[in-house]
Amino acid sequence: MPESSCRTDRLRPLAIAVLTVSDTRTAAGDQSGALLVERLQDAGHQLVARALEPDDLYRLRARVSQWIADAAVEVVLVTGGTGPTGRDRTPEALRPLLDKELEGFGELFRQLSYQEIGTAAVFSRALAGVANGTLVVALPGSPGACRTAWDGILAGQLDSRRGHCNYVALMPRLTET
Repeated sequence: MPESSCRTDRLRPLAIAVLTVSDTRTAAGDQSGALLVERLQDAGHQLVARALEPDDLYRLRARVSQWIADAAVEVVLVTGGTGPTGRDRTPEALRPLLDKELEGFGELFRQLSYQEIGTAAVFSRALAGVANGTLVVALPGSPGACRTAWDGILAGQLDSRRGHCNYVALMPRLTET
C-alpha cells in the first residue's frame, strides 16, 4: 500500500482505556497509569475508562474482557504484572483473550528497553494483540517503561497523521472474515 494512502491530515482520536495492575499502588500513587493518561490525552485521544486491579488473573481477565466487548473502547493499555515473579500474571491473563498476538510489539519494546536499561530488558514480558477488533497492550509497571512504549511505539502507531501505515490504518479491517 503506498504511503500516501495510509496518511490522513486530521487526527482520528481513539477511545482508550487504561488499567493498572498492582497489589501495592493506589489510584493516587499510580504514576504509570497517570503517565499513559497524560500521553494519550496530549496526543488528542480520549480516555474512556481507567481502573486499578490487583495481580489477580481472573479479575484482570474480567476487566479487560468487559472493555474488549464494549464497542466504544478501541484500545486497552495495561501497565504492570509483566515481570517474571510469581505475582506477575498479566500475560497469562490476557493471552487467552487475544484473537491474534502481535509478537513484534514485545520484540520491539525489548529492543528499545535494552538501549535504556541493558540486559534487564530480558525480564519484560510486554505484549500486544487484537481481540474483537480492540488493540490490547500489556506494558511493565514502571513509568520509564510506559514512557518508552508510548514514545517509541504507541505514539506513532496510534496517530493517523503519521506518514507510514500504522495500527489506525488497519482498524477497519481487524474484524473481517
